[in-house]
Amino acid sequence: MERRASPPVHHRALFLIKVPWYISTMVHETDERLLIERVQTGVRIEKRLLKVLKGFAEYHDLTLGDLLEGIVLHAFDGKCPFSEESLRKIRDLKKFYGLDLDSSASHRLKEAGPRAPDKKKGKSK
Repeated sequence: MERRASPPVHHRALFLIKVPWYISTMVHETDERLLIERVQTGVRIEKRLLKVLKGFAEYHDLTLGDLLEGIVLHAFDGKCPFSEESLRKIRDLKKFYGLDLDSSASHRLKEAGPRAPDKKKGKSK
């Protein structure tokens, strides 16, 4: 009987590493799933902030709803939902999308109001 050589140790280690999606809060396979009811909502949010959130969710292969639920549940417990690596990625996304707001802007945001209609749209010559 021929004996196969074991793969090098570094190859076996790759199978044991679990990478969290954001801040080491990944649900482990042994954890019980919680049955919940989700509802559709029409929340209004600052445009660039939404782009950063969507980009971050896409980067981690999460839905926007899953990301927001995770952020809010951590905030309700007084915990930061992001690792240092995640915060670096968020800084990169903020720069890319031109988001210059931070927590000091909270409760001071005022909506610009309806945009003026584009005169080029809807007019035929």
